Amino acid sequence: MLEGKALVEDTDMPLKMQIQAMSSASQALDLYDVFDCKSIAGYIKKEFDSKYGNGWQCVVGSNFGCFFTHSKGTFIYFTLERLKFLIFKGASSSTST
Repeated sequence: MLEGKALVEDTDMPLKMQIQAMSSASQALDLYDVFDCKSIAGYIKKEFDSKYGNGWQCVVGSNFGCFFTHSKGTFIYFTLERLKFLIFKGASSSTST
């Protein structure tokens, strides 16, 4: 496991889920090269899909922008080592015509 501490920048996740997010990120960094952001994100997504049901999204990198809609209580954005982690479960938006 990595010695570095995660810094949560924003979240609406329950604490237990936040801990799982940071733990999954740390495990992924132990398994993959720090520059292999796609594999790191895939690992975390699969962990969350397995534990909390399908529909999770994960973005990993050092410089990215995003705009998304998420289900309440499923969002976290944190830094671990040199990388930023964005994990959320997508929400469908209903439109009326």
